[in-house]
Amino acid sequence: MTNVSSFPQLVIPNTLAAGPGPGNTDARVLAAYAGSGIADHMHPDVLRGMIECKHMLRSFMGTTNVYTFGVAGTGWSGLDCMMSAVMPGDTVVAFSNGTFSGIDALTLRMKAATREELAANSLDPQPASVTVIEVPHGQSVTAEIVEAALAEHKPKWAFMAHWETGSGRINDIKGFSDACVKHDAMGLVDAVSSLGVANFAIDDYPGVVGWASCPQKGLLCLPLTYAPVSFSDRYIETLRANGAYTYANHPIMEARHWGIIDGKDVEKGVYHRTHSAYAVCAFHEALRINLADGLAQRAQDYAFHEQALRDAVTTMGCEVTSNMTSLVVLNLPPDFAGREMELVQNCRAEGFGIWPTLSAPVQVRIGILNLLSQAAITEIVTKFAQALNALGADVDIDAIADQLDTHYQSRIAA
Repeated sequence: MTNVSSFPQLVIPNTLAAGPGPGNTDARVLAAYAGSGIADHMHPDVLRGMIECKHMLRSFMGTTNVYTFGVAGTGWSGLDCMMSAVMPGDTVVAFSNGTFSGIDALTLRMKAATREELAANSLDPQPASVTVIEVPHGQSVTAEIVEAALAEHKPKWAFMAHWETGSGRINDIKGFSDACVKHDAMGLVDAVSSLGVANFAIDDYPGVVGWASCPQKGLLCLPLTYAPVSFSDRYIETLRANGAYTYANHPIMEARHWGIIDGKDVEKGVYHRTHSAYAVCAFHEALRINLADGLAQRAQDYAFHEQALRDAVTTMGCEVTSNMTSLVVLNLPPDFAGREMELVQNCRAEGFGIWPTLSAPVQVRIGILNLLSQAAITEIVTKFAQALNALGADVDIDAIADQLDTHYQSRIAA
């Protein structure tokens, strides 16, 4: 028999999570999670919380879509749910400009592949009906790129990531939506990194019929709670007509548990999966916090603090190639090119959690999810400067601190 003493209690220390995500969960959300009672998943308060969540989520996402709810799990759960309407043989154009939109494109290739195409290469199918437009790392998907591709291929479905976390680039969501309307394509959008950070309403983009996000970034909940999704009537009608090869992440079936049946809100949903009272409480509190803060204010805060970080690392000699406001993606000073992984590992060993890019070229990613204060940004900048100096740089940390003070004083003066 295995001796339990061989497995001491696991204690995971708190670190400065300054990567692309998961973000730093708000303490009020953690308290709601830990303070929830152990309840039957069909308990009236659990179901009431779910009903309130879907209404708050519609406001948060800026939509009147009835089919707006949370898919249990991470962002990949929400994306899988959204893409479940894509059937073998469906024509798809997908735009890829980084690691995660590339994985999204692989998911779509798997779903659109015929049995023969899937069998030919099950882990990397190349279906004839799917066209992937590869945009170089570090560049954005533009309206012109989308228009040209949809005009040529006339697909049933089109896909794009709104904000691509792999390269830190914002893609043209309006250009994407407009092209989808013009060419009668049904747009699908990965909003994992933009929801809760950018100030936008999904109903302003009528060419997009399906949206999927995640709980652990802009929403600032826990990685394993609910991934927000929202579907237009056209999406649901298409799904109902053609079906989907899934049960757990089936949008219509999943919606029923959230009290959405036959396109209408009902007083009480029906069983589809076992929902956690803990997760419902955490999701509910995260939505309350976001709605109280307001998307406009949150977007302004992210832009202001990202500019402070961007200016500081640029002063250190780094080149910033991203344009997201929750994440800085950078090249190290030329003398330290090629030592990105060494720097990242050194930072992680000191409890400073930054990330490399996950595909070439290797760059450094520093995130500020729920780190929107002068103290937090100063700590990030100081630790990064110390890490550069440990490699042999000569960053004047006091001068950088003065630069940050000037930036933050400008807000007070304004």
